[in-house]
Amino acid sequence: MEEITRLILNHYPNATNGSETTEKYLTFLENEYNCDLKKVLFATSLCCDDINISTNFRKVLTRPFAMGGLGGLPFSGFTGMVAYGHHIPDGGDAFIFYGPHIGITDEGILGKMRRPGQQHLTNSCGALMLALERLKATDEIYIPSSYEFDYQQTLLERTMMPFKQQILAADLPHKEITEVAYQCIDKQIHYLIKKTAEEFTCNRVFLLGGIILNTSPEFADYVDIRTFEMIDLKSLEPIQSESILTNEAFMNL
Repeated sequence: MEEITRLILNHYPNATNGSETTEKYLTFLENEYNCDLKKVLFATSLCCDDINISTNFRKVLTRPFAMGGLGGLPFSGFTGMVAYGHHIPDGGDAFIFYGPHIGITDEGILGKMRRPGQQHLTNSCGALMLALERLKATDEIYIPSSYEFDYQQTLLERTMMPFKQQILAADLPHKEITEVAYQCIDKQIHYLIKKTAEEFTCNRVFLLGGIILNTSPEFADYVDIRTFEMIDLKSLEPIQSESILTNEAFMNL
């Protein structure tokens, strides 16, 4: 076992490398659920960081729909989920891969990594680590400022703020803020699907959620999967849709 693998498994015992993760869940889709992968519309709610290429889903499932922004939150929101639901191929399925990411150094330090072409360490996830530093900056309740040109970071920090004490009291705050981010992303994705259930042109939505573990360039990245589920949209009790859905432009997204 490579030393980096041992270090990863010390923090995330169930993690597997990106290639294994891809093969496992594509096999599930094909063999267990009889999915035609050519008719699966892939979507992600991952951080927009260029480092997040740990899996090969994009090479097999074409035309990914990008929902995520800084930290992996589904910033495309209600409108984005409606549009995604409208774009599913006829007779196909929806498949959404989501979650935050965290770096790990060759020595096993979480929250940092060595990126391709660089010798120094940088934060990963940079947006979450910045949020963490700002949460540490004061003993008072932290209220992020609202900046027109930094609204994703502002919203990410506001999303983390209710969990400030939990995060800062943890033995590993870098890991804890990533855990909190996962829980928030998972909750938001489920809510958005319920909110837009009647807009999907398919009957099934497959969800794969987890935390991506970024390593140095010479090693494979890993993924700690937290959920894999199939949502039957026919049996899902949708949240009352908003009247804007009746707008012709909205219906044709």
